[in-house]
Amino acid sequence: MTPPSDDQAVPVPVRVVLPDGQEIVARLWARRQLPDGWRYQVGLPSYRNPQDGGVEAAEYRVWVRAPEHVRPVDGVSYDAVPTERLTPSAPVDEALEPRRPAGWVLLKQRGGRGPARTVVHAPDCEEAPPGVPVVDVHRALDAAQQPGARLCSLCGAAQELDPLLHGFDHITDDE
Repeated sequence: MTPPSDDQAVPVPVRVVLPDGQEIVARLWARRQLPDGWRYQVGLPSYRNPQDGGVEAAEYRVWVRAPEHVRPVDGVSYDAVPTERLTPSAPVDEALEPRRPAGWVLLKQRGGRGPARTVVHAPDCEEAPPGVPVVDVHRALDAAQQPGARLCSLCGAAQELDPLLHGFDHITDDE
């Protein structure tokens, strides 16, 4: 089933268990069955700062695993929630998001004096040079640790490789 767009979906309340054990009421937008269990797309209440410097209500949407992180609200019907189920005849790959090609592409850039700087891209990135050999994750991480190297944020290299380079050191007890 194709979930409706945001303007068609009517979210319903659901309880979400936060990492510290707190439970809050959020909005359930969709649910999806995967081979290893169910995922629920929930909208968590939040705030954001618009450019005018004020504060406004916002919603942070995220897919979470059920039942560990999601609990029903008593008396609420979930029948109308857009639901994607695995069917016995459908291959598992149909339920998963499309995958990008494996590996990484290293683009050397010269900019004035000094050594060339490396930019790490996914092979299907529109800024990746054609015909350049694809390297494995270990070579990509080695290149990313060199002075002046950067990970492309357009193709997701930064989102995928940065946690491997830095772990979760950026998270403090204050957050």
